Amino acid sequence: MRGRPTLAAVTVIGALALAGCGGSDSGSGAGSGSSASGAALSVGAAYIPQPVSDSMAAGFLTITNEGDTEDELTSVTSGAGDVTVHQTVDGTMKEVDSLPIPAHGRLVLESGGNHLMFEKLKQQPKEGQTVSVELHFAHADPVTVTLPVKAATYRPTGQSGHSEHTGH
Repeated sequence: MRGRPTLAAVTVIGALALAGCGGSDSGSGAGSGSSASGAALSVGAAYIPQPVSDSMAAGFLTITNEGDTEDELTSVTSGAGDVTVHQTVDGTMKEVDSLPIPAHGRLVLESGGNHLMFEKLKQQPKEGQTVSVELHFAHADPVTVTLPVKAATYRPTGQSGHSEHTGH
């Protein structure tokens, strides 16, 4: 009986140590994270159009998975306010629990499509400022991303989804 608590303690300590080893990055809307699952994630094309509302905003970015395993964006947290993940199908948006990130593929969050929704903002972000978010995944470690606040009319050219930072 004595071996079981020790094994459990070693397992918990090992899991905590692994959780702290993730690659996360911030700056210019870029970050990377990977895990033993085989997902190799990087983030780019991140921005928030300056919101017209005091309490709500939308966020956009592209998550690229260079790995051999699918992952999922499961939640987003931010000190700026509450953040939810929304899926847009046939022009109708709804909050979802997760969005898939295919192996060797991308999850594109863009205007008119899937996106992040910021609600209950603590202050209205202004053009030139940045908003930091932490992306949470089903398998990969969390990734911290800095989203620059752009003009309300900003639209990226070519929405390539390529990351400014792909280091792992």
